[in-house]
Amino acid sequence: MARFRDKKRKVFVKPIVQKKLGAVDHVTGDKIPKSFVFSRGKLPGPLRQLQMDLRKLMLPFTALNLKEKKRNSLKDFLNVAGPMGVTHFLMLSKTDASPYMKVARTPQGPTLTFKINEYSLASDVAQSQLRPRCPKDLFKNPPLIVLSGFGTGEQHLKLTTIMFQNIFPAIDVNTVKLSSCQRIVLLNYNKDTKLIDFRHYSIRLQPVGVSRRIRKFVQNHQIPDLRNLQDVSDFVTRAGYGSESEVDEEAATVTLVSNLGRTNKASSKSAVRLQEIGPRMTLQLVRVEEGLCTGGVIFSEYGYGAEKKLDKREDSQIEDSDHEEDEDDSDNADEMEEDTENGNDD
Repeated sequence: MARFRDKKRKVFVKPIVQKKLGAVDHVTGDKIPKSFVFSRGKLPGPLRQLQMDLRKLMLPFTALNLKEKKRNSLKDFLNVAGPMGVTHFLMLSKTDASPYMKVARTPQGPTLTFKINEYSLASDVAQSQLRPRCPKDLFKNPPLIVLSGFGTGEQHLKLTTIMFQNIFPAIDVNTVKLSSCQRIVLLNYNKDTKLIDFRHYSIRLQPVGVSRRIRKFVQNHQIPDLRNLQDVSDFVTRAGYGSESEVDEEAATVTLVSNLGRTNKASSKSAVRLQEIGPRMTLQLVRVEEGLCTGGVIFSEYGYGAEKKLDKREDSQIEDSDHEEDEDDSDNADEMEEDTENGNDD
């Protein structure tokens, strides 16, 4: 009797598909804005940390672990930005006078140049607070953007408003989930000093009329220590532990339409609390260019003559930093693209 040869069966392995964030904004229908935060030239240690703080601020639609080669040109970043859907560049630089930050729209501009008069790192802000707050899922969703004082009608301020509004995804107030609104970026323009205060806050809601002890008890699921108390009511009405959630201003309270956590219930009033998480900057808009770091100057704070000096100063600073680097350090756009993809996956 003939034998039948057993055929080897091929095992089908279903490929693992990683969940990625959506590429299209459901509100505007356009692609979600993404950003690169990098430096132009050599930066000192504090400005390097400020660069990392800005990358965290721009999460989740930015490359947190973007690997910069020492002699990467702006063209290298631009070549990678197109395939990866990057829409904005935030570039930090340092001259002998002061540090600067450029915010540009890719690939054709415009470009806004800000002089950083003062800045504080996120670590400095946290050290100045008694109870710093930074939950692990705080940077899971993009921040909200609030602009104040920019409605003066001047062209360069209108461009600044449009630039910062489009650098973060738009939201629909009718469909947005309250749990996704955890951070806020505030830019306040002072028309007298012509300075912009840049602040970054975390948002939290606290139920009105509930003491801190009760709120912590509900959130932590821990049995309180009642050994030194005569009655359980003493735990609630103990002297020195009044309600920290009660707010004098009615404008600081909101009525929730849905439950948010264990303590904030629907149809109940909750107090809105903002806590600064940094970084903090004081900016001055000094120049607006039509293109990506090139083209005609739409606005200049110092005039055309001083504008040429500023350009030469920045170019010389970048060239000096390039001469200090090793000649053996190779840089190509393919390597940077691979590192950038790893940064986006993180």
